[in-house]
Amino acid sequence: MEKIEHLKKVATQVRRDIVRMVSAVNSGHPGGSLGCADYLVALYFEIMDQTPESFNIEGQNQDMFFLSNGHISPVWYSVLARKGYFPVAELGTFRRINSRLQGHPATHEGLPGIHIASGSLGQGLSVACGAALSKKINGDKKLVFTLHGDGEIQEGQIWEAAMFAAAKKLDNIISTIDFNDKQIDGPVSEVLNEGDLVAKWTAFGWDVLTAHGNDMEDVVRALNEAKSRTGKGKPVMIIMKTEMGMGVDFMMHTHAWHGKAPNSEQTEKALAQLEETLGDY
Repeated sequence: MEKIEHLKKVATQVRRDIVRMVSAVNSGHPGGSLGCADYLVALYFEIMDQTPESFNIEGQNQDMFFLSNGHISPVWYSVLARKGYFPVAELGTFRRINSRLQGHPATHEGLPGIHIASGSLGQGLSVACGAALSKKINGDKKLVFTLHGDGEIQEGQIWEAAMFAAAKKLDNIISTIDFNDKQIDGPVSEVLNEGDLVAKWTAFGWDVLTAHGNDMEDVVRALNEAKSRTGKGKPVMIIMKTEMGMGVDFMMHTHAWHGKAPNSEQTEKALAQLEETLGDY
């Protein structure tokens, strides 16, 4: 339990970072970032076999992660910085001119921890399939992780990649869908209802499990269980239920904060709900 409590403290600080980053430049995507803080903290601080020292952009002999829904870059940047991939102080440059921390992750400035530019929705799983296939060809036993938005999987390319992964038995992929039922135009169930995602991904030949994405203990459990299911002939999918805006009461239960920054008064209110646990940048 001590380990879980530490991960929770890191996630709380990450949420503070997210609010401060988007507020400072009046730009960014706080809703989904806040919702996925627990997942990314668990992945980088507990699950994934990759360190700042071992990172290489080719991903050789290390686990790889692809953020397909790249607009939630604030949470990824914060987690990378808090893990030591680059200085925490650099978070203050988010979305500024000539910063390495652009609105969508990019590779041209050589930002540690990032393998590809992302944010053009629907492409991350295809890239992950290529990386996973490459690892198999080269005898690399490490894993490939991906994160996707539930609105993102309305893209047809996702399902092409899903078929490819199953057909080629890419059992070294662990993908996760951030299932918060919210996208920029409203509830996913109203914009384009996706139905039973567990049944769909199972039908596409994946090994599927579910998780409560804002319960740190369950996130760690699900990721560990997913790892135990790799190497058995099927790619693995986690359908992860989250709440957009998690941790900030007025950002929760609405899609309004998908891509809107809080003003100064709202920022103060949000930060009052999020304890400073590791020190602000």
